[in-house]
Amino acid sequence: MRIRRGNQWVALGILIAVGQCGGSGWAESKGKMATCARAVMEGEVRAGQGFEKRIGNGLEVMLEPLESGWILRLLPVGMPRPEHDYAELASPPYRSVSPLLISTDFSFRAQDAVAWNPRHFRFVADKSMFLEMSEAYKEYRSTETPSASAMNKLATLVSQAPEGTLQILDAHLVPGTGDQAKMATTVASHLSTTAHSLERPADGKGTTLGKITWIQFRVGLELRGEFRADPGVIVERYRCSKSPF
Repeated sequence: MRIRRGNQWVALGILIAVGQCGGSGWAESKGKMATCARAVMEGEVRAGQGFEKRIGNGLEVMLEPLESGWILRLLPVGMPRPEHDYAELASPPYRSVSPLLISTDFSFRAQDAVAWNPRHFRFVADKSMFLEMSEAYKEYRSTETPSASAMNKLATLVSQAPEGTLQILDAHLVPGTGDQAKMATTVASHLSTTAHSLERPADGKGTTLGKITWIQFRVGLELRGEFRADPGVIVERYRCSKSPF
């Protein structure tokens, strides 16, 4: 079975446009609509394979392979890997179901993971904000029951972080045979409108959760301020009143 999404079926490659809207993320001319910019990165990965692309500001976007699928990460280039990456730290809930996971973790079947589409997350765009959010997270995790002040501090920083989207453009999957988990029903609602192909299991035997074997994806990033794009990064502008994704 195969479902196509019209003009969503695109040539493979990478297009990155970096959101850059004046010093504070927004640029406005007197009497005119404010203008911003957006980032779009496209690629594909097969099961067990990863993807990475430098975007500028010393950062790179990764789709890191897991046994159960992939996780989206945003990490500094050429630096020791921090305990938390720049997307994970800004995208609660923590240690739970996450829009950064395209996987069969947390009892998501393969078809549920594909049907959670698009996904919305937040990320930290620079080192100083990352360090500030890391300290707030440590305070939040320092006690079994976080204090109201610690929760408010972390929530405020998260709310100020730029937004991103992860969209599955096409997928190949072996569907799971189990019933849909309750937690998946709240987000996995777009399978019929997401391009996908169903595959038979290699041994002819289905599994409860199934497996995602290939995805074509698009990552959108809202990057603000004095962000400096790497060579080859394309900047696309749009009206700030319009959603970039």
